[in-house]
Amino acid sequence: MQHAADIPRDVAVSAESRASQRTSFAVWRAGVLVVCLALAVALPFGLKNFFVFQVTLAVIYAIAILGLNLLTGVNGQFSLGHSAFYAIGAYTAAIMMNADISYVWTLPAAGVVCLVSGFLFGLPALRLEGIYLALATFALADATPQLLKVNFLEDWTGGVQGISLIKPDAPFGLPLNSDQWLYFLTLAVAALLYWCAVNLVKSRTGRALIAIRDHPVAASAMGINVSLYKSLIFGVSALYTGVAGALGAIAIAFVAPDSFTFSLAIALFVGLVVGGVGSIPGTLFGGAFVLFVPNIAESVSKGLAGAVYGFILILLIYLMPSGAAGLVRLLVGRLKVVRDKSGLPAR
Repeated sequence: MQHAADIPRDVAVSAESRASQRTSFAVWRAGVLVVCLALAVALPFGLKNFFVFQVTLAVIYAIAILGLNLLTGVNGQFSLGHSAFYAIGAYTAAIMMNADISYVWTLPAAGVVCLVSGFLFGLPALRLEGIYLALATFALADATPQLLKVNFLEDWTGGVQGISLIKPDAPFGLPLNSDQWLYFLTLAVAALLYWCAVNLVKSRTGRALIAIRDHPVAASAMGINVSLYKSLIFGVSALYTGVAGALGAIAIAFVAPDSFTFSLAIALFVGLVVGGVGSIPGTLFGGAFVLFVPNIAESVSKGLAGAVYGFILILLIYLMPSGAAGLVRLLVGRLKVVRDKSGLPAR
């Protein structure tokens, strides 16, 4: 048995240094999290209602992008049709609210409806891979707005005119207006869904999904039910997007078929790439990009808004080829190298 005195001094110092670095990093991460939470709670009280509404929409888009990220970044399945699940979630919430059902119950209902829809769509799509799966999901995104306009569904969907809703007031007499309350509701739902996503990726199921993404044949040889996991993650991804759609319908207080065209699916995919494929925190940056960058492009030039948007997108992809999350990892890695060379303790 080796005693502590027999361990070389440099090895002991190195182990102690690594332990100190891990502790410092945990403290630093906890401090950043506390500051971010404090800023998030204080944000709606220092901004105008319209900007609070915009931030709420950015968080909603981030939730939808998170669902797409679980499918594409974690499991490796490409989808260009998540606008369809966003629409299903939105219309589920709108129809239930029109039936005098509390908006709170529309969120789990939209999640369940989209979970089943995504799972059922994922089953026949098991034979498709790569661009063929993307083409099938594109067909789903393209067909959904047209299906919402058909005559026999007009009593439910409102047809071309859509459905108008009323923004809910804050419950329990809280001193908040509708925009502030919906911001906090969206923030709470997002925190819960992000916590579930992190635990899912770290779990045995998450490791199986990653194994299927990287080496499907080897994963199948190890006893992983590839078909079942692919269908389930498609359903879970649709659940996240459906909950985002329900929150979007409640926040905007209006749904119409033309709000869920293929351009929305492309916007979610762009947000995924810009935030960082496979990165859960990066989806927050992706949600902000989807909402704010088109507005910035339009404010620069209304006639050339598309060109300005394209230029910004190309510039970001050039500067951040791995997305915002990849840029953060690169900067943190370089900071650690600089500190190691200077002899300063890493934090």
